[in-house]
Amino acid sequence: MKTIIKTDMAPMPIGPYNQGILVNNTLYASGQIAINPATNELISANIADETRQVMENLAAVLDAAGMLFSDVVKCSIFISNMKDFGTINRVYSTYFDDKNAPARETVQVSVLPKQVNVEISLIAVA
Repeated sequence: MKTIIKTDMAPMPIGPYNQGILVNNTLYASGQIAINPATNELISANIADETRQVMENLAAVLDAAGMLFSDVVKCSIFISNMKDFGTINRVYSTYFDDKNAPARETVQVSVLPKQVNVEISLIAVA
């Protein structure tokens, strides 16, 4: 059975998709960008703040599904500039325990929605 995950604590989708889909005990969270859900403004002052907002948006989707970052088994990170990798990784790492960090890939892409610098999606299993 498929359950749609929707929360006002994360940005509303900007296309024909949902914030997350829960199937049995597995959450598939759509890619999040750095939109502050309270203001609907894009956070783009610097890559650290942008990444932090992305992770907070993912935290809200996880919470809406009754999950935590400790339940995450896979992340996909899309970045517009590989030179930002170190900063993104430093912020990202504060959300995971090194011992139980999820599988992950990081890919540089030419363009992301709304010209953001980072987008992250995840899969979590309760």
